[in-house]
Amino acid sequence: MAEKNHQRRFNRPNKDSRNRPQNVQVKVGDKLLITIKKLGINGEGIGSYKRKITFIPGALPGEVVDVKVNNVTNKFIEAEIRKFKQTSPDRVKPVDDQSVGGFELEHLAYPKQLAFKKDIISQALAKYRPRGYQDITIRNTIGMDKPSGYRNKAQFPVRQMKDGSIAVGMYQRNSHFLVDLPKVSTQHPATLKVVRTVRDIIAELGLPIYEEKKHAGIIKTLIARVSEASGEVQLTLVTNSAKIPQLSKLITLIHDRLPEVVSIHQNINPGETSLIWGPETKILWGQNYITETINGKQFKLSPRAFLQLNPKQTARLYQEALSALDLQHADKLIDAYSGVGTIGISLAHAAGEVRGMDTVQEAIEDAQQNVALNGVDNAQYFTGKAEELIPQWAAAGWIADAIVVDPPRTGLDSNLRQLLIAHAPEKFVYISCNESTLARDLVDLTKVYDIDYIQPIDMFPQTARWEGVVKFTKKH
Repeated sequence: MAEKNHQRRFNRPNKDSRNRPQNVQVKVGDKLLITIKKLGINGEGIGSYKRKITFIPGALPGEVVDVKVNNVTNKFIEAEIRKFKQTSPDRVKPVDDQSVGGFELEHLAYPKQLAFKKDIISQALAKYRPRGYQDITIRNTIGMDKPSGYRNKAQFPVRQMKDGSIAVGMYQRNSHFLVDLPKVSTQHPATLKVVRTVRDIIAELGLPIYEEKKHAGIIKTLIARVSEASGEVQLTLVTNSAKIPQLSKLITLIHDRLPEVVSIHQNINPGETSLIWGPETKILWGQNYITETINGKQFKLSPRAFLQLNPKQTARLYQEALSALDLQHADKLIDAYSGVGTIGISLAHAAGEVRGMDTVQEAIEDAQQNVALNGVDNAQYFTGKAEELIPQWAAAGWIADAIVVDPPRTGLDSNLRQLLIAHAPEKFVYISCNESTLARDLVDLTKVYDIDYIQPIDMFPQTARWEGVVKFTKKH
């Protein structure tokens, strides 16, 4: 798995066999001295041992590190830091528990994090080589004034420890050991307060905690989402069974100690599964939704509704998309992968008509409510795939002038890519959360579009995750 991931995500620019490592003798447990040349796409340091690429999490360019080898393949080495022989002037002291994921770049000064997120899209373009990739303008990354406390949702497993205490937090890297996290600098303080207080209430009531080995117990995960605009918090208890003992008392204590919680739901996710969410969600108390405000528009959020985790940067992201599309009031705009309609509704005032779609029925129901909530009379949302609905609309005479896409990390569906090539709207903006799948998609899209620019936006400070806006111009 690790080898496949690195093969996919790292370019090997030198194909000259004379420069390939020949019979490098190294084994797990060996101690090596490595000079770090650059950061890889996952935020780890990259150096080499006898020309064999070596990945070292936590190391920075310019550092010389004494490492222990953890894994050896035909193509690369993975190692961990034992001690530093030389440190980078860009190294800063991290504040979070580095044994868990989510803080891959916290040891790197924030201006350098922004530079890294400009560089990794360059790396991805160099790997996939879409037409004209060397001449694509990549703008400087838009960062945050305060790159902490931005995550509006905490989604933390709950487990009982050997000493009887209850942990709520995140798993150690490459393990099933849950680390209790009293503080997480990237989380909005309200979300952390809620999950920690609910943990205490669960312990006080003696509610049964889910045990992975026995597949027994009830409480699996606590999910808290806060509205940046109102401060309201929505709590979801993910459980192994439908019944929660002492439910009335649990709700009363939550209500008494956490007045900011206005919505309590239960999601039922029985049995052993790697998925956080189960198929059934029901309200236990309070409001069905909380409401977030972005660029003056209000959005109702049910527990499973998708919204970017960083509301401040989301507002900037949508402003960048609006600027890139350069809509006219007669334009017909398609909002593909629409979710609850946040993008299309945010742009509707600049267009003639908006039509959006998503394959998740609940998301479309939320989008329709959000259209009504904002008094938008020129936007409609439909359940279905973009590659199927767009041709149906065109056959009926509704042909889009512009399209904005915001796909998941897997990128555009291959059928939608081919549809865009065959029936390219004049205006096109691609919002991406994965530099590698974006670069892959650009190989096809640059057959019919020129790329005006790529604008990286730091949606996830302290992590290696990337987000960006691509502005296209149709070739004529």
